[in-house]
Amino acid sequence: MQVTISARHGQLGTDTQQRITEKVDKLRRFFERITSIHITVDLEHTDQPAVEIRVSAEHSDDFVGHDSANTVLTALDRVIHKVENQLRKHKEKITGHRATGHKHLDMAPDEESASDDS
Repeated sequence: MQVTISARHGQLGTDTQQRITEKVDKLRRFFERITSIHITVDLEHTDQPAVEIRVSAEHSDDFVGHDSANTVLTALDRVIHKVENQLRKHKEKITGHRATGHKHLDMAPDEESASDDS
């Protein structure tokens, strides 16, 4: 998994970049097929820095989240939460939304007699 961090209108310290990388690495728990993560930090407004995360995964569209807060790490936490929800929903859609076919449904004996009486 490739993690890319870029900053607009300023620079991020190495310790901040390292903390961002550590937090973003946890996204792998929610979806195994993540290929790359691109984080963009916009420091144009120093009192409200904005963070955007774009997660690329195999066989799906990109997952994107963005938010702003008082600090970069607070905005990052909010964005990670948004992207986690998107990844959970996508994984649920892939694995859990398979309906059982009609010929595989077993009718209970009570239901069979009720349908015969109709």
